[in-house]
Amino acid sequence: PTVRDYATLASMGRTSRLQIARTDILKAIETAPRRVFWAEDIGEILEQNRAFWRLSSRTGLRQFIEFLIEKSDLHVKEIIPVNHDIPAIYRYVWKEASPFEVALSLKREAYLCHGTAVAIHGLNDQIPKRLYLNKEQSPKGNSGELTQAGIDRAFANKQRETRLIYRFDETEVAIVWGKSTGNLEVIEMNYGGSNLRITSIERTLIDIAVRPAYAGGPLQVLAAYRGAIEKVSVGVLIATLRKLEYIYPFHQAIGFYMERAGYPKSKYARLKELGLKFDFYLSYGLKDPEYVPNWRMYVPKGLQ
Repeated sequence: PTVRDYATLASMGRTSRLQIARTDILKAIETAPRRVFWAEDIGEILEQNRAFWRLSSRTGLRQFIEFLIEKSDLHVKEIIPVNHDIPAIYRYVWKEASPFEVALSLKREAYLCHGTAVAIHGLNDQIPKRLYLNKEQSPKGNSGELTQAGIDRAFANKQRETRLIYRFDETEVAIVWGKSTGNLEVIEMNYGGSNLRITSIERTLIDIAVRPAYAGGPLQVLAAYRGAIEKVSVGVLIATLRKLEYIYPFHQAIGFYMERAGYPKSKYARLKELGLKFDFYLSYGLKDPEYVPNWRMYVPKGLQ
């Protein structure tokens, strides 16, 4: 026999062992706590079970994945960057997974946020065209003293939006590099049979007031506040807002949204108690806005 013959025989032996252990292998994949895998995740399953499955050390990750794709319901999902010259990302999907699960697999420790969280919590009737995924940055300290001139400059132009966008199937995912919060008010929520990492209702209402463009703009933010009237704890929202330590007075925007959405006065009055020291803006780059004196807020014309 030639060297190639011996290599073929060795490969057949490994394939035979994989085939013998096929039932146990599929059970391990089936019972894993996820349906979308990084290659490293599959590698961990292989190493944890190699001895039990009686696989030799020569059975590598690539061969194991190829076996799963050929002999099971595992398939490859290509996730393509839209506007960056960077490589595509590949994830391995067991049977079927929702776009939310695939999106969450893009970054470790990331979570769904903004307009995507609004939709999953059922706060409005919008069907999001783009999913938003928050991958928190490393901790940074707040610096500088807040002034009216500084606020005016910061909100004079359109909100800066993330440019890191990926696409798979008919879905787009925007990666939001949020401030470091230690995953504050990030919860696991069962949705459609899968557990999703997502911001709580209270954190979601704060996030969309801070970055309204990621929720469709002020009108859609207002609709979400209306949808949350019977679901939100204002106490939790205020406590969360304090912990986030924003330098800008976003409590004025939140209070305005609550009043316009029809919350009881006792609820939104708690936001006013946090102080009205500056004129503020409901969104970035407002053209010919209206002024709301009782909240010291500039808002889009007609929203008042």
